[in-house]
Amino acid sequence: MPDILDGKKIAQKLKDQLKIEIENLKIKFNRVPGLAVIQLGNVAASSVYVKAKTKAAKEVGINVFDHHLEEATNQNDLINLINQLNKNEDVNGILVQLPLPKSINEEMVLNSILPGKDADGFHPLNIGKLSISQKNDESLMIPCTPYGCLLLLRELNINLVGKNAVVIGRSNIVGKPMAQLLLKESCTVTTVHSKTINIENICKNADILIAAIGKPEFVKKEWVKEGAIIIDVGINRIKTNGDKSKLVGDVMFSDVEHRVKAISPVPGGVGPMTIACLLRNTTIAFKNVNKYLK
Repeated sequence: MPDILDGKKIAQKLKDQLKIEIENLKIKFNRVPGLAVIQLGNVAASSVYVKAKTKAAKEVGINVFDHHLEEATNQNDLINLINQLNKNEDVNGILVQLPLPKSINEEMVLNSILPGKDADGFHPLNIGKLSISQKNDESLMIPCTPYGCLLLLRELNINLVGKNAVVIGRSNIVGKPMAQLLLKESCTVTTVHSKTINIENICKNADILIAAIGKPEFVKKEWVKEGAIIIDVGINRIKTNGDKSKLVGDVMFSDVEHRVKAISPVPGGVGPMTIACLLRNTTIAFKNVNKYLK
């Protein structure tokens, strides 16, 4: 049987560490990190994610500034709010819950967040710093999901140097930064995507396979090398019987679990790690502005 990478357990360990660190920061600076969360409208999935993020932030001692706006809020008003939060010294991290209404330019909105307050790690300056740094610099604001994937891999206590890693997906949010993080661990990294020829054969050679393509149960056992490690980033809801549905990843778990050395489940794998890494970024933002290096 493979090692099941329990994201809930590993994320809780990171949150416990952050809680202690934030208590120490409060003693030193008489203040704690602050996270501003902006949500437009009442999309059910977004509301669930926002609730989980704010609950986790409060649990570790981060102050949360909740801004739940009407879906009809225009882009200028949204950016004006972000500009106010950029100037607010009590706010160290700013999170805009995606997706935004189609009338709003997501890129323009995200780029209006100061890089030092970019809790998601999506700002071009933060992505650029990640690309040019020689090692995985722990003071950087790193995109939360890819960093969470890396922490899951580190939990296995294996030597990543020289491992053949394949990332399925080339998004700015997961695929591209994931490849950068693996390169800094000295993996040999290949990125494949929907237009890749012979994608199955490339994946079959992977020691480490990161599935982030957003297609339910896309990766089958024929794609997976015996003894490989799989991190499944996908979160897809599919119908089962009648009106019932369930969450599945981008990997057909039941098909591959007997072939692999380790695998992250869906749900309960990468998802909790993403939230924990958001709290990490907010804490790092606080330490950076206070010039506190541990």
